[in-house]
Amino acid sequence: MGVAALLLFCGMGRVDQAFAETEGVGTLAGVFARLKSCWKPPALPRGHPGMQITVLFSLQRNGEIFGKPRITFETADASEADSIAYRTAVMETLQHCTPMPFTGGLGDAVAGRPFRVRFDDRRNQPQPVERRAWLITTTL
Repeated sequence: MGVAALLLFCGMGRVDQAFAETEGVGTLAGVFARLKSCWKPPALPRGHPGMQITVLFSLQRNGEIFGKPRITFETADASEADSIAYRTAVMETLQHCTPMPFTGGLGDAVAGRPFRVRFDDRRNQPQPVERRAWLITTTL
């Protein structure tokens, strides 16, 4: 059974990219931090809601991509242009982040195992307005 990993890229803190590059990546959290540091979402027009996209890929022991990455999910109502822009951004992220500088132990542990990573780029999504009826003062 492979290692399945899911990462939401929204709401995460700053990544120390210099540490990941000089020390090597020794944990799964380090793998995802490095991917986050390489992620450059496409430019969106004002008011565009963004989208989610999930990619499935494997890495070799030396940190290079094994096989061909595959998109397994995209936001259903995404246009063809949005789909292409996000697919391109995801593939560029994988190209820029690989080969991943694994430590020996992690390279052995993850070699050939599938990673499933969700890029959640709904940065312009309108936030729901919460209304608490019990806090509203009403005179009857």
